[in-house]
Amino acid sequence: MSVAQNHHDVVVLGGGTTGRLISTELARAGCTVALVENALAGGESPYFACMPAKSLLHSTRRGETWELAIARRDEVAGNLDGTSAAARMAEAGVTVLRGLGRISGPGAIRVGTVTYTFTDLVVCTGSEPTLPSIDGLLDAPVWTSDEALVCADLPRRLVVFGADPAGCELAQVYASYGSQVTVIESARRLLGAEAPFAGDMLGGALRRMGIDLRLGVTLSQIRRTEFGVRVALSDGGVLDADRILVTTGRRPRITDLGLELLGVAVDPSRGLSVDPTCRVLVTDPPGLPASGSPAGLVPRPRAGSTAQADTDAGAHAGTGTGQVAGSVWAAGDVTGTGPSPHLARYQARVVVSNVLGVRREADYRAIPRVVHTTPSVYAVGFSPPSADAEGVDLLAAGYDLASTARAAVEDDDGGRVELYADRVRGVLVGAAAVGPYAEEWMSEIALAIRAETPLSVLTDVVHAFPTYGEAIEVPLRELVERL
Repeated sequence: MSVAQNHHDVVVLGGGTTGRLISTELARAGCTVALVENALAGGESPYFACMPAKSLLHSTRRGETWELAIARRDEVAGNLDGTSAAARMAEAGVTVLRGLGRISGPGAIRVGTVTYTFTDLVVCTGSEPTLPSIDGLLDAPVWTSDEALVCADLPRRLVVFGADPAGCELAQVYASYGSQVTVIESARRLLGAEAPFAGDMLGGALRRMGIDLRLGVTLSQIRRTEFGVRVALSDGGVLDADRILVTTGRRPRITDLGLELLGVAVDPSRGLSVDPTCRVLVTDPPGLPASGSPAGLVPRPRAGSTAQADTDAGAHAGTGTGQVAGSVWAAGDVTGTGPSPHLARYQARVVVSNVLGVRREADYRAIPRVVHTTPSVYAVGFSPPSADAEGVDLLAAGYDLASTARAAVEDDDGGRVELYADRVRGVLVGAAAVGPYAEEWMSEIALAIRAETPLSVLTDVVHAFPTYGEAIEVPLRELVERL
């Protein structure tokens, strides 16, 4: 293979949802793009996370049998076959390189025994589950969410350690199909980063299903028994189980990639630091900008360009000249944002724009956070626990869904929406809701926060009748009156 064939405008390291979107869009825009992936093309979301989890949750609402739910889950997840995803990328003009990729120097990456050069590097290697250090855990029958979403077993007694969105969703799935489920959470309520009512309402819904919530405690010891495992809790309690599902955390996959050769600080507990354009920041690379500067590579012109590349190693996309000094970008879980596929796709679009020379900065004020349980939990922007630390003077107003006509139609008396306005600026800065498909009818609030729509305009919006969206109108009017 010639040197020219080995060179690409962009190399995308990681073929998950984020990497696939970035590589496909850049290839369609005319860049020569190579994507490096050693495992399944398509990533965590379609195979081990969002898609299989939501399929199982949908099956519980439809009343399907466990066997049918598993078959449907596997079909939705593509039966763990990334062939079609790789083929679609190839059809878009992406060169898919199968193997482990490791940076061998500025502007170079080694895949297997072959070295490829590039102008821009995009790191999208995702994240992986972590297991806490607990006596006996490694000798016990343990699942992470990855195993729980590919296995066909239905444990009779299941302990879920960690009440993050994945833990809550899977607890509901297994309880719906007859497992005796106990959730262990070290915090004193569910969803501790969100408005208190959200965790309280979700906790009530889980308890009504028969799920045992042990809050404010942790696992202290695990021992195998003749009939499964015995779990000792920090409060002195003891549980017997057949399986332990751990969902207490994930870490970015950024080790052993050779990023240190580019001056990039590698801290798996925090992820890669990026600037508002999703360009990776460096520490103190030899011959490159000082500490805290964007990571730069050897400047090269785009394919087909006869002009000289900008020789300033700190220059980056957005100059509008078509000349781009090589850069290192990152999107998705590797940036330490947590497992949020819609945030990852947003960062992917930011990266694509900047690589193509159109400067774009990410705005994280209105990124939704969702738990797809029944009822679902939706939050966006600030919530009361975090706003104080940010110095925002919140003005809150809420409304119970039970007072809507739609709740009467659905015979559903649970759910609530709360809106949070900045008292100084008079605009919405956050919201939370619990209710059926809250993630659907609360989307307008994300738009209102992002656009800083005046409250007077929002109160003039007409919602269809009868819908849960009508619940937004009352707190909006209250906020206007109080402001």
